[in-house]
Amino acid sequence: MVKPLDYHTIREIFTRFEAAEPEPKGELEHVNAFTLLVAVALSAQATDAGVNKATRALFEVADTPQKMLDLGEERLIEHIKTIGLFRNKAKNVMKLSRILVEEYGGTVPSSRAALQSLPGVGRKTANVVLNMWWGHPAQAVDTHIFRVGNRTRIAPGKDPEAVERQIEDNVPVEFQRHAHHWLILHGRYICVARKPKCGACLINDLCPYEEKTA
Repeated sequence: MVKPLDYHTIREIFTRFEAAEPEPKGELEHVNAFTLLVAVALSAQATDAGVNKATRALFEVADTPQKMLDLGEERLIEHIKTIGLFRNKAKNVMKLSRILVEEYGGTVPSSRAALQSLPGVGRKTANVVLNMWWGHPAQAVDTHIFRVGNRTRIAPGKDPEAVERQIEDNVPVEFQRHAHHWLILHGRYICVARKPKCGACLINDLCPYEEKTA
């Protein structure tokens, strides 16, 4: 098993991330916990920009579970048909909206187990909602975080849950709340998949990745 970086190096990495971006934000547009939940569920295998384009008009007319039910599946599909897997996602959004109305009084629950029991909501989606809406130090590991965690050895792991555990174990507690946002943004814009922008990387001198690029 690949060993993670030492504690002092990881602390320095996140100190630099924090100095560069003290309050990192997720890029999915939302107005409340429900619209955040729907946006994250829709974002699977889709870009945040593509989801935002589709949901701006949708959330103007359906920003609560009841309004989503009133809108209906066919009209929901009209709003999200530019997003991959839109038919299946529409079914899940309608099902989770009904459960929220019938079992939770129209309120999005704030526990991971309850969130993961909703149709179309996996661990990553639950963690995003817990982190972005309630400020929990939950780590939502997507492809960017998985890549950055392994490349930098901040959080090496063979699957997303292993990387999630490594972040929880290795990142100092004061950086836990924003850790996944810093790592996502770093992976999305600097430590990209094919040709990482190592020359522009603020942790270049601390990163052990051997195949560095200019």
